[in-house]
Amino acid sequence: MSFHPEMSHDEIARAKLEVLRREHRDLDEAIAALATQVGASSLTLQRLKRQKLSLKDRIARLEDELTPDIIA
Repeated sequence: MSFHPEMSHDEIARAKLEVLRREHRDLDEAIAALATQVGASSLTLQRLKRQKLSLKDRIARLEDELTPDIIA
């Protein structure tokens, strides 16, 4: 029998954050590559840019969740 320790909420959130950041970078590279192609579909570029913006919003929410509130 193997033991699988549970991940904490913060560990899960940090793992998700890393995946989202990687997806964001990949989309950025795809957008840059597509933008250099002659005859690239502007509709596809718009869709990819919307996806990238959505990922950015999800990343920001996760970062806010992981950052402790500091009362000055």
